[in-house]
Amino acid sequence: MTTDPSLAADATIEITSVSKWFGQKVAVSDVTCSFGPGITGLLGPNGAGKTTLLRLITGLLTPSDGTIRVLGEDPRRAPAVYDAMALVPEEDAVYTGLTGRRFVEYAAVLANAPAGRAAEEIARVGLEDAQDRPIAGYSKGMRQRVKVAAALVGRPRVLVLDEPLNGTDPVQRAGLIATFREMADRGHTLVVSSHVLAEVERMADRVLAIVDGKLAAAGDVAAIRAAMHDIPYRVKIGTDVSRRLAAGLMALDGVISAAVRDTGLLVETNDLPGLGTALPRLARELDARVIQFEPEDESLESVFRYLVRRR
Repeated sequence: MTTDPSLAADATIEITSVSKWFGQKVAVSDVTCSFGPGITGLLGPNGAGKTTLLRLITGLLTPSDGTIRVLGEDPRRAPAVYDAMALVPEEDAVYTGLTGRRFVEYAAVLANAPAGRAAEEIARVGLEDAQDRPIAGYSKGMRQRVKVAAALVGRPRVLVLDEPLNGTDPVQRAGLIATFREMADRGHTLVVSSHVLAEVERMADRVLAIVDGKLAAAGDVAAIRAAMHDIPYRVKIGTDVSRRLAAGLMALDGVISAAVRDTGLLVETNDLPGLGTALPRLARELDARVIQFEPEDESLESVFRYLVRRR
């Protein structure tokens, strides 16, 4: 079993020393990682190389260097791979003159899916009421959902999704996330690139972070945040004696700042476990009541801010 967080056990997608350049621009630089059953979130700022990597995985682009294997095959040389893989692109790759139903039925024909599969997937994404309207009149969220339905008709073992939650409302997002989680629970491989960070955190089993075309971090959210040694943790502390506790905290090793807020303190520290251990003792000494101790940035938001800051 691999201990490298960038490599997945039972990998269905293997990327080895892959680079992609367009003239003088390097879009992906010497990336090695893999994806297996479950949902992997692909995180990074705009222009980081996420979409290029997804296009490499799906065979829409050829690597300038390195190798890609999907289900053990090179997707550019083994067309049979496409029977087991589907892509939901970020851009509107839809025939706007078709109705939603006809578009998904067309995808079903291409996938050799059985009759009735199109109606099943349209219902899954909640587009029954709009299925006979032209896609040209669909909202952004509706177009996202019809693209997902078209991708699902072939029951892909590998599903690649580029910003699939863009334009969807909270109810639609919840429905799509439930669909993706159901597929992951059945052993499918899903790679999801998204800026809807809270939703990625809800659905992803692991995260790969890409910055400037390079793999910057890998693992679950907590592991990635713990690896960010060069930025402090931010912790919200609720207390009834903010100024007194702030002065006491500033005397502790590892505490960088303690700012007084209306609801308590916002503390920056480079030793989160040490702060958690010292705070109860300090509170007793100062006769302070602590009602909250909450790391503010134990989330993908902190990872994203960190990635953007490093650019």
